[in-house]
Amino acid sequence: MTDLLCVCLIKFEVLYGSLSGLKFLFAGKMDRGKKSSKLLANKNSKNHMDLQDIIRESALPFLPAKSLHRCTGVCREWKLQISTPFFAHNQSYSFRDVSGFFCQSPSGTPSFVSLNRMAYGVPDPSLKFLPEPVDIRCSSNGLLCCQGRTGYQAYYICNPVTQKWKKLPEPTANHGTDPAVVLVFEPSLLNFVAEYKLVVAFASDLDGFEFEIYSSTDGFWRISAEISFGKMKLLPRTGVHVNGVVYWSSSMGRIFSFDLSCERSTFIYNNGCSSLGAVNGKLHTACVQGSKLSVNELSNAYANTMQMNSSTKTWQAKHAVTLNFPVPDLYPRSYDKETVLFLGGDMVVMRFEKKLISYNMKTKEFTEVFTEEDTYSRMVPYVNSLVEI
Repeated sequence: MTDLLCVCLIKFEVLYGSLSGLKFLFAGKMDRGKKSSKLLANKNSKNHMDLQDIIRESALPFLPAKSLHRCTGVCREWKLQISTPFFAHNQSYSFRDVSGFFCQSPSGTPSFVSLNRMAYGVPDPSLKFLPEPVDIRCSSNGLLCCQGRTGYQAYYICNPVTQKWKKLPEPTANHGTDPAVVLVFEPSLLNFVAEYKLVVAFASDLDGFEFEIYSSTDGFWRISAEISFGKMKLLPRTGVHVNGVVYWSSSMGRIFSFDLSCERSTFIYNNGCSSLGAVNGKLHTACVQGSKLSVNELSNAYANTMQMNSSTKTWQAKHAVTLNFPVPDLYPRSYDKETVLFLGGDMVVMRFEKKLISYNMKTKEFTEVFTEEDTYSRMVPYVNSLVEI
């Protein structure tokens, strides 16, 4: 219990404090044994090393990148530990919390809105370290996908924390001006270099959709043999990846899915919510209707194929929350479909006028995050990770 309390206190001070307590704690290492017996000095030394091991293994890898940068000032041992490639790999696997949003207005420069300015941040939110002006497209577990505005409008995969990036080769197909693209990256303890895929659904000449996939392992684009026929339009910025399946919302109120393992596509009947996300390894939807936030879980994607009068339902209601914000004028009677910006993990992030408001589904708490302006047409969630490209 003592060890757990130490870890919790360390995390709290790193995320919200000044680190003065940690510096005082580790400063004790300099004074051990000066006015005590040899036996007491040895005991203090052992306790100190035990605490260092606890922090190294149970606290530091679970902290965001900006907090870790601040931790390098605690002591020399921490600085050396945090700067190693192995630690960066461990942190990218351990820390998965959404940290904020990369925002962009039409033809504007990207910026970053942090959900906790003390804990989360990047050194260059404008992404000027990339070789050309870009439009942000999507993200996945610390990697950000952007698209250039010149030439063949190349895709770039980057980590804004380390400012490392990779320019992808030119695709075979024409993806359009606002592509329905999803970045798929699942950190693994076995892979020290990120292995990712970029999946794009594009309009086919055969009156439907085709799919082009880039794999970082192969290093080239490949067009799938799958073709989905129909005149439905996919909503480009709604794509998510859940357990090997990519999902998009569509203009006709249905969800379009593409299974990466067998490369087959299908439609799922929606429940009226266009915001998609992964919660506990399952697809969820969220929307705001009136003063209610609704979150639903996909329980059976094939319920519509079952026999009549079957009790099996496609969607199961998980949360129905009455919005209760301290500012009364944030309560219009109805909201548009873009109110929910992000759904994932334990968090739902909503946008109301000039405010971002997050809701924690586990603690059932609302938190307000202010934005500087309300003209952003694109807001992409981001995880503050040290992942290597």
